[in-house]
Amino acid sequence: MMKLTDYSKLHKAFALIDELAAETSWPEHATPLNIRDADKKQFWPKGFSSGTRHAGIKPGSKRDLMIIKASGPASAAAVFTRNLCCAAPVTISKEHLLQPAPSIQAIVCNSGNANAATGEKGLKDARAMAEKTAEALGIGPEEVLVSSTGVIGDPLPMDKINRALDSFSAVLLEDPCTRTAEAIMTTDTFPKFFGLDISLSGGTARLCGIAKGSGMICPDMATMLAFLVTDAHIDRKTLQEMLTKANDRSFNTITVDGDTSTNDMAVLLSGPSGGVEILPGSEDAAIFHAALESLMIFLAKLIVRDGEGATKLVEILVEGAATDTDAGKAARTIANSNLVKTALHGEDANWGRIIAAAGRSGAVFDPEKVSITFDDLAILEPGYVSDFSEDRAKKILGRNSYTITVSLGNGPGKAVVRTCDLSKEYIEINGSYRT
Repeated sequence: MMKLTDYSKLHKAFALIDELAAETSWPEHATPLNIRDADKKQFWPKGFSSGTRHAGIKPGSKRDLMIIKASGPASAAAVFTRNLCCAAPVTISKEHLLQPAPSIQAIVCNSGNANAATGEKGLKDARAMAEKTAEALGIGPEEVLVSSTGVIGDPLPMDKINRALDSFSAVLLEDPCTRTAEAIMTTDTFPKFFGLDISLSGGTARLCGIAKGSGMICPDMATMLAFLVTDAHIDRKTLQEMLTKANDRSFNTITVDGDTSTNDMAVLLSGPSGGVEILPGSEDAAIFHAALESLMIFLAKLIVRDGEGATKLVEILVEGAATDTDAGKAARTIANSNLVKTALHGEDANWGRIIAAAGRSGAVFDPEKVSITFDDLAILEPGYVSDFSEDRAKKILGRNSYTITVSLGNGPGKAVVRTCDLSKEYIEINGSYRT
């Protein structure tokens, strides 16, 4: 039974997801699921189930351990952090995916402890998590992907985790998507989840995903944690190509604080149930990829919207750059600028901070040609012309979400990075995160 505090978080999730979904233009063949059904087991695609437990890693009675299980061998794709100090579960999951013709049947994840910077013991513990999960589910350890999130540098409490894993079995994974998303939260204020039904030539495929993240968000390959599953049958090579491409336009375009985590991981499992087959290069493959990308962008936006202490979701669109690479440099530098982010929080139309950040980004452009708009309001025009209504700007900056467009006037390149404001609460949360 979920406790009142859990229901409070769930209601917040429903409200924020509804709000963002209403603003989203979904691909033609993708139909959003009723998110209230996410609190039911059947929300998951056919062939997938999940379970959660309170292992005692987190204080109180919060769920801090989850398993997502495929009913049979599934194709698997994943992207991982490029942080040199990657966590032990990242190393072990990579090993399992590098086997000849790997198949994956489960993902196990704990929250409250990252199992990062824990040396040989950390690797041993991550392997033990895979082995214990496999034993409970009647599969091989190499068929389990392992993930952890939380405090860096502390060893996993394996006695607690083992006791919790002992209580799982292949036939007793009956938790809904909402509880599964809740179990991987750390400083998140609400669980993040969504799903789409995708109309294909051979029938309908379902795609669902959960994610977590609030701080230490500036992915360099994937994001904090994201787990996606589909009953469509897609070969591993095509699945990996789809995930990698969609990831570059979704989780790799967000930042909360400019910090890339040690545990970043995004996983996509496909087709244990003999669902609709998607052939490489087909129209169905293009349709599915568009839906996958849109779902991943949606989850990425939820993460930024829940940035530690954040009150606003802001898209930084840089266009008119010499190349997409230059646009990306400028967009990411603006999005990560503490001066820009504090101005966003203060609802101050301080365009000087924006152009200054672009100027130090490494992108090549003529500052005299730059223009800046907040939604549809011109803030700066070429030649450093700035004559705008402060009241209108204040109203835009007071919204929960908006777009800042920076045109460099130098070519066809463009890029989008999604960021949030920086508040006093961010310091309060992170000043005492470990203690």
